[in-house]
Amino acid sequence: MASALGGVAERIAFTASGTEAIHLAVRGTMSANRTRPTRILSAAVEHSAVLAAADAAARAGAEHVRVPVDHEGRVDVDALRTELSAGAALVNVQHANHEIGTLQPVVDVAGLCREYDALLHVDACQSVGRLPVDLTELGADLLSLSAAKFGGGRGTGALLWSPRARLVAQLAGDEREQRLRAGLQHLPGIAAMAEALLQWSPLDPDGAAAQEATRSHGVRRALRRALSERIDDVVVHGPAEDTAPHIVALSALYCDGETMVSELDRAGFAVHSGSSCATTSGEPSHVLVAMNAMTHGHVRVSLGPEVQREHIDTFVDALSKVVAALRG
Repeated sequence: MASALGGVAERIAFTASGTEAIHLAVRGTMSANRTRPTRILSAAVEHSAVLAAADAAARAGAEHVRVPVDHEGRVDVDALRTELSAGAALVNVQHANHEIGTLQPVVDVAGLCREYDALLHVDACQSVGRLPVDLTELGADLLSLSAAKFGGGRGTGALLWSPRARLVAQLAGDEREQRLRAGLQHLPGIAAMAEALLQWSPLDPDGAAAQEATRSHGVRRALRRALSERIDDVVVHGPAEDTAPHIVALSALYCDGETMVSELDRAGFAVHSGSSCATTSGEPSHVLVAMNAMTHGHVRVSLGPEVQREHIDTFVDALSKVVAALRG
C-alpha cells in the first residue's frame, strides 16, 4: 500500500473506513499539536467527514475557518494565504471533490503550508485507485483514503503521513496500528484493498487506472455535451477538464433532486443527489452553496467501468423525460 501511494510502511495505519482515517488525521493532529496556532483551515467544499472532524476539534478549543472557493469549486489560494498568515496548525484540501469532481491545486497549497509551517491533510478518497496519488509528490503531510472507492471493498480505509506529522490516537485501548488505532484489524479487507490498488497500478502511466481514466474521460465529456445540448435549464457543474474522470454533476431548474433520483431509478439508472454520504436533512449541497451555484435538482452521476459511451444517449433520454414530467 505504501509503495503504491508514495509513502513508507512505518507511516501507514489501517482504519475501518475513509471517515475514520479522516478523523484520525484531523483530530489526531490537533490533539498532538503543541507548538502551532490552534486553527484549522478547510476548503469550503470539503467532504462532510472532514468538516465534521474539524468542527469536533473546534468544540475542543480549536478555531475552524472555511476558506472560500471559486465558481468551479477550487480553493481560493489567495484567501488561503491570507488565513495562513494569521497562523494555522492544519489545512484540509481534498484531492478531488466528491460531488463535482474538481481537482484541487494540492501542490500549490502544499507549498503555502510549508511557507507558513502548517500541516496539510489531503482527503484522497475520491482519487486513490483512479488517479496517480503520491504522498511525497503532492507534498501532503497526511493522506486519507477509502477502499470502497476503488473496488477494494467496504469497511476498510487507511491513513498515510509524512515525517512532519504527529498524531494522537482517537480510538485508544491497545498497541495495534502503531498505537494509533485500537481494535482488531480487518485483515481480509486490508488484503483486498491492497490487491485492488496493486491491480489498478495508479502510478503506472500505462496501467489499468490510466487506461480506465482515459476511457472514462471520453464518456464524461460526451455526457456533459449531451446534457448541455439536449435539456434546457440544466447546469453541468465543475470544470470541463482538470477534473476526476468518473464524476458528472448537474442541476435542473424547477426539479427536486431526490425525486429525480427515484424516477431515474425506475428507468434503470442508479444516480445520487449530492454526496453519497449526505444526510436526508433536505438542506442544499454545501458544495454548490460554497460555489454559489444552482442547487435545484442536484444529481451526481458516477461513471464506473461498466458505463459505456452507448449508455449516454439512453440516460439523457430518460433524464429528459423525467425533467419534463417534473416541470410539467
